Amino acid sequence: MALTRDGYMPRLIDEKIARYLKIFGAVSIEGPKWCGKTWTSLNHANSVSYLTEKRLRDLASIDPKYVFTKERPQLIDEWQIVPEIWDAVRHECDSDKKRGKFILTGSTSLKKEKKEKAIFHSGTGRIAPLRMHPMSLYESGDSSGEASLAEMLNGQIKDGFVRKVELEELSGLIIRGGWPENLDVPPEDFGVIPKSYIESIVTKDMHEDEDRKRSPNKMRMLIRSLSRNESSLAGDKTLIKDIEEYESGEELIKSRDTVADYTSVLDRLFLTADQEAFDVNYRSSSRVGKSSKRHLVDPSLCCASLNLTTEKLLNDHETFGLLFEALVERDLRVYADYLNGHLFHFRDNSSGDEVDAIVEFEDGRYAAFEIKLSSGSISDAIESLKRFYENVEKKPAYMCVIVGYCDAVMRDPETGIFIVPITSLKS
Repeated sequence: MALTRDGYMPRLIDEKIARYLKIFGAVSIEGPKWCGKTWTSLNHANSVSYLTEKRLRDLASIDPKYVFTKERPQLIDEWQIVPEIWDAVRHECDSDKKRGKFILTGSTSLKKEKKEKAIFHSGTGRIAPLRMHPMSLYESGDSSGEASLAEMLNGQIKDGFVRKVELEELSGLIIRGGWPENLDVPPEDFGVIPKSYIESIVTKDMHEDEDRKRSPNKMRMLIRSLSRNESSLAGDKTLIKDIEEYESGEELIKSRDTVADYTSVLDRLFLTADQEAFDVNYRSSSRVGKSSKRHLVDPSLCCASLNLTTEKLLNDHETFGLLFEALVERDLRVYADYLNGHLFHFRDNSSGDEVDAIVEFEDGRYAAFEIKLSSGSISDAIESLKRFYENVEKKPAYMCVIVGYCDAVMRDPETGIFIVPITSLKS
């Protein structure tokens, strides 16, 4: 009988975990701390071993098999603390070819040197990797789901009036973030958990399993810079300006190395979720930008780093718009993963034409999305999507404007472009 916790809210990834446990010997779920990996895994496990407990950690260090149980699937939480667990699980999966034996969770990816030293087999064909993200609005119950990415792919939409979400509520959803532990917190305290997360990163998490000392102040400044440049194509030069002062070429090179090093720590903690550029035939391919759009894994971390409140967002429309875009793209990433797709962005460096988000589906078709905070910008978004459609060789299966402040799911009668409030979107 699964170890599902009381109050567990189902996640989209549940379906994929259940399916993969019928195909592979084990699944490995990676993602940032506090995104719900353990509770979701318990929903599929019949036994659990927490390697954060010293007794089990010591046993596993002697021989990983000492922590194996007979009740399968067995959840081994934070397996990377004892990396030798990986090969032991792989060997156990090979022993009798039974499926669904283990669920591994990890909040930190192993450094290359440690991975090469402790792990001899990739686990391909035995251990299926899955990435988990913070909750989408549909998973947290804040989106009613009238508009489905998959159904729009087939030309279907449940159009009509929906509940109009006020800007104050939208700002609260951004500040609260997709952390399960934050769902039942009073709105005035939405920012407490994300701020605690930032503090944990700079005082503890960034130092775990590291052989060099890094400056908490510089990490704070880097996170703040990434937050200031959220949903943008800002390059390393911009980040360097924010966290370093340099006078010579040698110091500039050193600063670049510092940014790369500190960013790699955030990557290993699964706290970045950069949005790659879409590779598409758009007039001259030499003009198409290749830079990734920068994101922290959840916009609430940006708010925590910049000390933003609901009132501050409401009084700063530009920042509100960028963080709303980050909120939408977080959700699109979750929905795309569920559909075995991928999230991109597009920019033509010559004309400046861009598309906020592109979801490429498993069968190769794709959809183009513009993201606008208020309904007053819908006409501009439609014009932008029309330009993209005219200039791109491979046409999108559909186009859509995702809006924050809007009271209807509809389709533009002239262009067929879908118009969807973020609080009506689902996979």
